[in-house]
Amino acid sequence: MARRYDPERRRRIIDAAIRVVGRSGIAGLSHRSVAAEADVPLGSTTYHFKTLDELMVAALRQANEGFAKAIASRGGLEDTRTDLATELAGLLGEWLDGERTGVELEYELYLAALRRPALRPVAAEWCEDVTVLLSRRTDPVTARALVALMDGICLQVLLTGTPYDEAYAREMLDRVVSGT
Repeated sequence: MARRYDPERRRRIIDAAIRVVGRSGIAGLSHRSVAAEADVPLGSTTYHFKTLDELMVAALRQANEGFAKAIASRGGLEDTRTDLATELAGLLGEWLDGERTGVELEYELYLAALRRPALRPVAAEWCEDVTVLLSRRTDPVTARALVALMDGICLQVLLTGTPYDEAYAREMLDRVVSGT
């Protein structure tokens, strides 16, 4: 029997891994659970991703794309006339008010880098990419501080279940931007 060419299979496997982690956490991720979710043979998952770490790297990289798209869709970071703190606070609001499962999943994969060294470069890429983007509007040290503050705010909202306070975020981000 000839193999069926399926150019989207790799992407479907990554999407399935994201759904599995979103539903069952990192502990529920296995080649078998992903194959079942993606409705592909088990051999397909191991063909495309030899290890679970490789699969998690691909899933984290795809999840990171969601935040990058949110930044790009706003466009205000490019416009020097917009208030940077206001723009970032609004961006966080949109991110946290959207599909919460996706944000939680991204942070779960991001924090998995603490125990899985293969994920660390991808987690660092996200921080560096956002820092580079923010460095267009401020100096690199301030940009890195803004990334750390945004991460902290997001984690607090996710971990405590409290509603996102955009006014508070804007004030704190403005303090970092203005140096006060």
